[in-house]
Amino acid sequence: MNSLVLVINSGSSSIKYQLLDVATQEVLANGIVERIGLEMGRVKHTGPNGDTVLEQPVADHEAGMKLVLGLFAAHGPQIDETALAAVGHRIVQGGSIFKGPALIDDAVLQQISDLSPLAPLHNPAHVAGIVAARHAFPTVPHVAVFDTSFHQTLPPAAYTYAIDRELAATYSIRRYGAHGTSHMFVSRAAAEFLGKDVADLNIIVLHLGNGASATAVRGGLSVETSMGLTPLEGLVMGTRSGDIDPAVLFHLSRQANMSIDDLDDLLNRRSGMLGLSGYTDMRDVHDAVAAGDESARTALEVYFHRIKGYVGNYYAQLGHVDAIVFTAGIGENDDIVRIGSLSGLERLGITVDPDRNRGRIKVPTIISPDDSEVTVLVYPTNEELEIARQSVELVRSR
Repeated sequence: MNSLVLVINSGSSSIKYQLLDVATQEVLANGIVERIGLEMGRVKHTGPNGDTVLEQPVADHEAGMKLVLGLFAAHGPQIDETALAAVGHRIVQGGSIFKGPALIDDAVLQQISDLSPLAPLHNPAHVAGIVAARHAFPTVPHVAVFDTSFHQTLPPAAYTYAIDRELAATYSIRRYGAHGTSHMFVSRAAAEFLGKDVADLNIIVLHLGNGASATAVRGGLSVETSMGLTPLEGLVMGTRSGDIDPAVLFHLSRQANMSIDDLDDLLNRRSGMLGLSGYTDMRDVHDAVAAGDESARTALEVYFHRIKGYVGNYYAQLGHVDAIVFTAGIGENDDIVRIGSLSGLERLGITVDPDRNRGRIKVPTIISPDDSEVTVLVYPTNEELEIARQSVELVRSR
């Protein structure tokens, strides 16, 4: 059976795509369509003949998908509907409905759309991408893979907020988490790398990128995660505040006359490392710290403090920890963050070897000493491969 999957991650003004062969795990092509709906769009396609870049208006997602098809036809690799096993779509919010991947039909598409109030920045864009892709590949199975599905195993004590239960039920308020596809891939791949059965391990995964989350994984199942109803809760991120006293919002509304939209913009787009230091790129933060910028130093200390708090929390929830895994852009590339996030936790059996930790790490690597009670490692995430795998498995199981 065919093992080629086109993975699509559709944003409000972009379409990211990757063509993978699940059997070999090879990436055959990838690209991005950016600035959809703006005056001038940009398209980059990387295939067997290298990079192709176009700058032209892209009216909507339908036009974007037509451009993608044209780039495959002109610059390879050649794909048609008979060659594809599936088209896999990354979906941020599956609510309590989707506990795993779903074959997309009109009913599933409507359910994804109906969940938009829980992810207003993401699900409507996913719907637009799905509609465009189904028009482009009408005879290929389309599969939705949800960031929230992995966290559907959270126990009620972990996903329940302490507010009026009837109000919570009416408006679907609970912890859903995010980055679940990454946390699933990394926890299982790390176990395999260590030569262990994931069912026998307790793992803390630290997915640290511009968006960041921590997850406690017991026996291959998510039992606690830092993101909540939305991806705003939890760790300090590039522009998101993470955890904050809700009363801060009441105070700003009353004293600064800030509207709901103002507060949304503040916490999602003007907070986190940007709000604390003026930078979203951790490399700029490190440069500022080295130059003596005290605001940047404090920002970094807050970032570390929050991560340590979650590691300690999850250690307590799990009872014991076999491994801590760093992944995603910062987790894989930033040795200062890796060692700073875990320093001071030696009494918990958590230590990092400075030499093993040094520099960017692009392959699975243990960074703890050989005699460390808790294995600390870096494992590069691959959400696209996980989406492709789940898509093929679902299609083959029909």
